[in-house]
Amino acid sequence: MAEFSTAITDKGDISVINLSGYLDAHTAPTLENNFTDLIDQNKFKIVVNFEELAYISSAGLGVFMAYIEKIRNNSGDIKLTNMNDKVYNIFDLLGFPLLYEIYKTENEALNKFKESDEVGSK
Repeated sequence: MAEFSTAITDKGDISVINLSGYLDAHTAPTLENNFTDLIDQNKFKIVVNFEELAYISSAGLGVFMAYIEKIRNNSGDIKLTNMNDKVYNIFDLLGFPLLYEIYKTENEALNKFKESDEVGSK
Protein backbone atom coordinates (compact mmCIF):
# COMPACT_ATOMS: atom_id res chain seq x y z
CA MET A 1 0.00 0.00 0.00
CA ALA A 2 1.22 3.50 -0.83
CA GLU A 3 2.48 5.68 1.98
CA PHE A 4 0.49 8.70 3.14
CA SER A 5 0.82 10.95 6.15
CA THR A 6 -0.43 14.26 7.43
CA ALA A 7 0.90 16.73 9.96
CA ILE A 8 -1.11 19.60 11.39
CA THR A 9 0.47 22.79 12.67
CA ASP A 10 -1.30 25.85 14.00
CA LYS A 11 -0.27 29.28 12.76
CA GLY A 12 -2.28 31.51 15.05
CA ASP A 13 -5.95 30.77 14.43
CA ILE A 14 -5.17 29.03 11.12
CA SER A 15 -4.52 25.28 10.93
CA VAL A 16 -2.12 23.97 8.29
CA ILE A 17 -2.43 20.36 7.13
CA ASN A 18 0.73 19.14 5.41
CA LEU A 19 0.11 16.19 3.09
CA SER A 20 2.76 13.67 2.12
CA GLY A 21 2.68 10.68 -0.23
CA TYR A 22 -0.33 9.23 -2.02
CA LEU A 23 -3.90 10.31 -1.24
CA ASP A 24 -6.33 7.68 -2.54
CA ALA A 25 -9.30 5.59 -1.39
CA HIS A 26 -7.14 3.68 1.09
CA THR A 27 -5.54 6.74 2.66
CA ALA A 28 -8.42 9.26 2.43
CA PRO A 29 -9.80 8.36 5.90
CA THR A 30 -6.65 9.85 7.45
CA LEU A 31 -7.42 13.24 5.91
CA GLU A 32 -11.12 12.88 6.75
CA ASN A 33 -10.13 12.40 10.40
CA ASN A 34 -7.99 15.55 10.24
CA PHE A 35 -10.92 17.63 8.99
CA THR A 36 -13.32 16.10 11.52
CA ASP A 37 -10.90 16.79 14.38
CA LEU A 38 -10.40 20.41 13.30
CA ILE A 39 -14.15 20.99 12.97
CA ASP A 40 -14.71 19.40 16.40
CA GLN A 41 -12.21 21.94 17.80
CA ASN A 42 -14.04 24.81 16.03
CA LYS A 43 -11.06 25.39 13.75
CA PHE A 44 -12.49 26.46 10.40
CA LYS A 45 -9.57 28.35 8.84
CA ILE A 46 -7.58 25.64 7.11
CA VAL A 47 -4.64 25.69 4.71
CA VAL A 48 -3.73 22.40 3.03
CA ASN A 49 -0.12 22.23 1.86
CA PHE A 50 0.42 19.78 -1.00
CA GLU A 51 4.19 20.25 -1.27
CA GLU A 52 5.01 16.62 -0.36
CA LEU A 53 1.96 15.06 -2.03
CA ALA A 54 2.89 12.91 -5.03
CA TYR A 55 -0.58 11.75 -6.10
CA ILE A 56 -4.29 12.34 -5.48
CA SER A 57 -7.20 10.19 -6.66
CA SER A 58 -10.88 11.05 -7.03
CA ALA A 59 -11.44 9.63 -3.54
CA GLY A 60 -8.89 12.11 -2.21
CA LEU A 61 -10.63 14.96 -4.02
CA GLY A 62 -13.92 13.82 -2.53
CA VAL A 63 -12.61 14.48 0.98
CA PHE A 64 -12.37 18.19 0.19
CA MET A 65 -15.90 18.28 -1.20
CA ALA A 66 -17.25 16.46 1.86
CA TYR A 67 -16.09 19.16 4.29
CA ILE A 68 -16.04 22.48 2.43
CA GLU A 69 -19.70 23.35 2.97
CA LYS A 70 -19.60 22.78 6.73
CA ILE A 71 -16.38 24.79 7.03
CA ARG A 72 -17.70 27.71 4.96
CA ASN A 73 -21.00 27.65 6.88
CA ASN A 74 -18.89 28.38 9.96
CA SER A 75 -17.18 31.42 8.39
CA GLY A 76 -14.10 29.41 7.48
CA ASP A 77 -12.44 28.16 4.33
CA ILE A 78 -9.99 25.62 2.96
CA LYS A 79 -7.15 27.18 0.97
CA LEU A 80 -4.80 24.97 -1.02
CA THR A 81 -1.07 25.54 -1.57
CA ASN A 82 2.16 24.21 -3.06
CA MET A 83 0.67 21.81 -5.61
CA ASN A 84 2.97 20.19 -8.11
CA ASP A 85 1.82 20.30 -11.75
CA LYS A 86 0.54 16.71 -11.74
CA VAL A 87 -1.71 17.26 -8.71
CA TYR A 88 -2.83 20.70 -9.91
CA ASN A 89 -3.83 19.30 -13.29
CA ILE A 90 -6.17 16.81 -11.60
CA PHE A 91 -7.77 19.62 -9.57
CA ASP A 92 -8.00 21.80 -12.67
CA LEU A 93 -9.56 19.06 -14.81
CA LEU A 94 -12.42 18.75 -12.32
CA GLY A 95 -12.99 22.50 -11.97
CA PHE A 96 -11.68 22.80 -8.42
CA PRO A 97 -9.95 26.17 -9.07
CA LEU A 98 -13.47 27.62 -9.36
CA LEU A 99 -14.38 26.24 -5.91
CA TYR A 100 -11.14 26.68 -3.97
CA GLU A 101 -8.47 29.32 -3.71
CA ILE A 102 -5.17 27.76 -4.77
CA TYR A 103 -1.89 29.51 -3.94
CA LYS A 104 1.70 28.87 -4.92
CA THR A 105 2.97 29.20 -1.34
CA GLU A 106 1.67 28.57 2.15
CA ASN A 107 2.46 32.16 3.15
CA GLU A 108 0.20 33.53 0.40
CA ALA A 109 -2.72 31.47 1.75
CA LEU A 110 -2.00 32.48 5.35
CA ASN A 111 -1.85 36.13 4.33
CA LYS A 112 -5.16 35.83 2.50
CA PHE A 113 -6.83 34.63 5.70
CA LYS A 114 -5.23 37.52 7.61
CA GLU A 115 -6.42 40.05 5.00
CA SER A 116 -9.95 38.68 5.28
CA ASP A 117 -9.81 39.01 9.07
CA GLU A 118 -8.67 42.64 8.79
CA VAL A 119 -11.47 43.50 6.35
CA GLY A 120 -14.02 41.70 8.52
CA SER A 121 -12.99 43.57 11.65
CA LYS A 122 -13.38 47.04 10.10
